[in-house]
Formats: sequence, C-alpha cells, structure tokens
Amino acid sequence: MSLYHVTRRIGIDAGHRIRNHGSKCRHLHGHRYEIEATCAAPQPHDVGEQSGMVLDFGFLKEEMLAVIDGPCDHGFLAELADADVLAMLCPADAEFSDWQAARSAEVAAEGFALTTQPRLGTKLYITAGPPTAEGLAAHWFARLAPRVSARSDGLAKLVNLRVWETPNCHADYSE
Repeated sequence: MSLYHVTRRIGIDAGHRIRNHGSKCRHLHGHRYEIEATCAAPQPHDVGEQSGMVLDFGFLKEEMLAVIDGPCDHGFLAELADADVLAMLCPADAEFSDWQAARSAEVAAEGFALTTQPRLGTKLYITAGPPTAEGLAAHWFARLAPRVSARSDGLAKLVNLRVWETPNCHADYSE
C-alpha cells in the first residue's frame, strides 16, 4: 500500500537525569531536544481546509506544542521512581509522602504528572519510566497519536516519533 508521509519538528530545552545510569547521565543535566512527528495517510484530504494535505503542518505543530512544548520546555523531566529528585523538588510546605502519592495517582490516571508548584518554581513533568530518549519517544507518541487522528478527521495516523537528544543521537518510537 502506498502512503503519504508528513513530518514536523519542534525543539525544547529540558533537564533530566537517568537515576540508574552507570555513567554521567545519572547526574542532573539538560538537552536541546528536537522532536519529529511523522504522520501517514493513504491519500491527502480531498475536501475542506486540509484539501491536498495529509494533515496541515500548522495543526500538527499546535498539537506538538500542546503535548510536548507547553508542559516540558524549560522544565525538568523526572521519573516517578526517582524519589531523590522528587524530594528535592517537593514544595517546602508539603509532606513528601503525601505529595509523592498525589503525583503517583496523577501518573497512574493520566500517564504523567505536571506541576509548576514544586520547590524552585520550575516546571516538573513526571513520567512513569525513566526520561530516556526512548522513553520520551514512546510517552509522547501515546499522548500525540489520538490528537493527530482527531485533527485529521481520522485520515492521518501518527506513525513515528523521533526524539533527538543530541545532534548525533536519536530514538524512534512507532506502532
């Protein structure tokens, strides 16, 4: 089957750490992430404002900004199991075990937790697994895929999400 593919890229800056890493990535550090979303459809729309398009690039950008840029850019990406980092960022007036339990419930219900109320006032985006390039690609894919389908009126499907962690290294997730 022949398919049309369209790809959109955005960039964000975010900090993270990989708590169980055997080398320097276990330390707090940051990256200039580049994220590419590739969508496919058997044919472009034949009517409407997306006529001749698989998915309007502007629509795809809006969804990527809502799912990835808004909650994660200039924030810290943390794993739910990283109690040391979460304790460090827990609001000063909160009991850590209660605060962590509430974030855990959010991750269980939504797949992530976002708070702008931690200590230091930074954005904190908490995922169920380690915030590796592979983990982020799968996580953002799951959040973005239904939005791509909705914005394309069911025509397009998200087929790949690529996360560039450095100019030389990227991870892909596809279904």
